[in-house]
Amino acid sequence: MRLKEANVNLKDLVDAGIYESEEEAMSDALDLLLKENPEYRMKLALYRYQHEEISIGKAAEIAGVCWEDMKENLVENGITPRFAPRTIEEARKDCEVIKKLIDERDRK
Repeated sequence: MRLKEANVNLKDLVDAGIYESEEEAMSDALDLLLKENPEYRMKLALYRYQHEEISIGKAAEIAGVCWEDMKENLVENGITPRFAPRTIEEARKDCEVIKKLIDERDRK
């Protein structure tokens, strides 16, 4: 049964003491939705890369794939990859994402 059919809403989750706020409940719901649907993560990463000008590294992090796989997905979806950061801040973010991916790989 869908919760919508049972007339359950975010306010009910807060009122029941499960969450402290509707925002917290929504955040958890979105996390679960994206965790359970990797294709949604990829669509989101592609969209954000194309429209918000995030880096390939950040897009890969959102999609949960390596940099090379992200690049391939961009090309497959007709999106031209940008290979150089445009600002110092973008370069720093790329470095943080790369370090995080390396650390995760090393822990496996």
